[in-house]
Amino acid sequence: MDIKYIVFNYTEIDKVNFDETLITSIDTLRLNNDGTKTFIKWIGEEPTFVSELVSKSIIYNNEEILIILEQPEWSTPISGTTEN
Repeated sequence: MDIKYIVFNYTEIDKVNFDETLITSIDTLRLNNDGTKTFIKWIGEEPTFVSELVSKSIIYNNEEILIILEQPEWSTPISGTTEN
Protein backbone atom coordinates (compact mmCIF):
# COMPACT_ATOMS: atom_id res chain seq x y z
CA MET A 1 0.00 0.00 0.00
CA ASP A 2 1.64 3.22 -1.19
CA ILE A 3 0.11 6.03 0.86
CA LYS A 4 0.91 9.56 -0.26
CA TYR A 5 0.65 12.76 1.79
CA ILE A 6 0.64 16.53 1.28
CA VAL A 7 0.75 19.31 3.86
CA PHE A 8 -1.20 22.51 3.22
CA ASN A 9 -2.63 25.57 4.95
CA TYR A 10 -5.80 24.92 6.92
CA THR A 11 -7.36 28.02 5.32
CA GLU A 12 -7.79 25.93 2.16
CA ILE A 13 -9.75 23.13 3.84
CA ASP A 14 -12.93 24.04 1.96
CA LYS A 15 -11.26 22.78 -1.26
CA VAL A 16 -10.82 19.23 0.10
CA ASN A 17 -13.14 16.45 -1.09
CA PHE A 18 -12.82 13.93 1.73
CA ASP A 19 -14.36 11.22 -0.46
CA GLU A 20 -11.05 11.18 -2.36
CA THR A 21 -8.83 10.83 0.74
CA LEU A 22 -8.10 8.43 3.58
CA ILE A 23 -9.21 11.17 6.01
CA THR A 24 -12.91 10.73 6.74
CA SER A 25 -13.88 14.31 7.59
CA ILE A 26 -12.72 17.72 8.78
CA ASP A 27 -13.25 16.43 12.33
CA THR A 28 -10.53 13.80 11.97
CA LEU A 29 -7.81 16.07 10.54
CA ARG A 30 -4.59 16.52 12.44
CA LEU A 31 -3.45 20.13 12.72
CA ASN A 32 -0.04 21.52 13.57
CA ASN A 33 0.35 23.10 17.02
CA ASP A 34 -0.84 26.56 16.00
CA GLY A 35 -3.71 25.23 13.88
CA THR A 36 -2.48 26.74 10.61
CA LYS A 37 -1.49 23.57 8.71
CA THR A 38 -2.90 20.12 8.14
CA PHE A 39 -2.32 17.21 5.78
CA ILE A 40 -4.27 14.69 3.79
CA LYS A 41 -3.37 11.21 2.62
CA TRP A 42 -4.49 8.98 -0.22
CA ILE A 43 -3.66 5.83 -2.13
CA GLY A 44 -3.29 5.69 -5.90
CA GLU A 45 -4.17 8.60 -8.17
CA GLU A 46 -3.76 12.12 -6.81
CA PRO A 47 -7.15 13.50 -5.73
CA THR A 48 -8.54 15.97 -8.26
CA PHE A 49 -8.79 18.85 -5.77
CA VAL A 50 -5.06 18.76 -4.90
CA SER A 51 -4.22 20.91 -7.94
CA GLU A 52 -6.41 23.68 -6.45
CA LEU A 53 -4.40 23.85 -3.20
CA VAL A 54 -2.11 26.86 -3.55
CA SER A 55 -0.16 26.14 -0.36
CA LYS A 56 0.40 22.42 -0.94
CA SER A 57 3.74 20.84 -0.23
CA ILE A 58 5.48 18.28 -2.35
CA ILE A 59 4.07 14.76 -2.13
CA TYR A 60 5.55 12.80 0.76
CA ASN A 61 5.71 9.08 1.43
CA ASN A 62 5.10 7.53 4.85
CA GLU A 63 8.70 7.78 6.05
CA GLU A 64 8.95 11.42 5.02
CA ILE A 65 5.69 12.52 6.67
CA LEU A 66 6.70 10.83 9.93
CA ILE A 67 9.87 12.94 10.00
CA ILE A 68 7.80 16.09 9.46
CA LEU A 69 5.30 15.15 12.16
CA GLU A 70 8.14 14.67 14.66
CA GLN A 71 9.17 18.31 14.26
CA PRO A 72 8.29 20.80 17.06
CA GLU A 73 5.71 22.47 14.78
CA TRP A 74 3.66 19.26 14.86
CA SER A 75 4.49 17.58 18.15
CA THR A 76 3.84 18.59 21.72
CA PRO A 77 6.32 17.59 24.44
CA ILE A 78 4.92 15.19 27.01
CA SER A 79 4.09 16.99 30.24
CA GLY A 80 6.70 16.52 32.93
CA THR A 81 9.64 16.04 30.60
CA THR A 82 12.49 18.47 30.26
CA GLU A 83 14.55 19.42 27.26
CA ASN A 84 18.33 19.24 27.41
